[in-house]
Amino acid sequence: MTTTLITGANRSLGLETVRRLIEAGHTVYAGMRDPSTGDDARALGAHVVQLDVTDQSSVDSAIASIPELDVLVNNAGVLGASFGVDDLDAAVMTGVLDTNVVGIVRVTQAALPLLQASASPVVVNVASGVGFTRWLTTPGHDEYPVPSIPYAASKAAVIALTVQYAKNLPTFRVNASDPGYTATEFNGFGGHQTITEGTDATVMLATLGSEGPTGEFHDRNGRIEY
Repeated sequence: MTTTLITGANRSLGLETVRRLIEAGHTVYAGMRDPSTGDDARALGAHVVQLDVTDQSSVDSAIASIPELDVLVNNAGVLGASFGVDDLDAAVMTGVLDTNVVGIVRVTQAALPLLQASASPVVVNVASGVGFTRWLTTPGHDEYPVPSIPYAASKAAVIALTVQYAKNLPTFRVNASDPGYTATEFNGFGGHQTITEGTDATVMLATLGSEGPTGEFHDRNGRIEY
């Protein structure tokens, strides 16, 4: 049985990833800041754990409650309150980076001993095409019109840290996924993809075998070339 931890798992892409990985046969621990919001995850058969990626003690307690771990899906993330330069300040930037980037490091570092004991350890970091500079600068891509600085910068950092973790952990499969422009609360449900389509890449990368790729960035259509 494959044991999986998913952060930010109470709703949206995280909850759909819970559903699909349970359907695939995984034992899923659904991490969320407020376990009282976890009824949907519980109904799917997940084990709900309190996990705030910005709080080291919360992360440590969550990891301590999991007996074994094969797959870590770092899904938790925030959009932030800045959407241009007029409303941007250091506090907003720091808040987004603390959740979207440092949060991944907190959870991954805490989970490393469990993952290292797995026969086939996998880490999936949910990034975004908004962090991919080629698409930010290419007219016609969904990402091109996005003005937000903190979110884009944080997701660019997620892609880079994924590559570096993969290099440092050669026996792991460490990859980043791009959900694409999916209808979620993040965008007022304006995306053109369904929530299931938005989790295609994450689920594929979470179910890799030991011979699968590592250090790559994928969307639902396959590998995105750096």
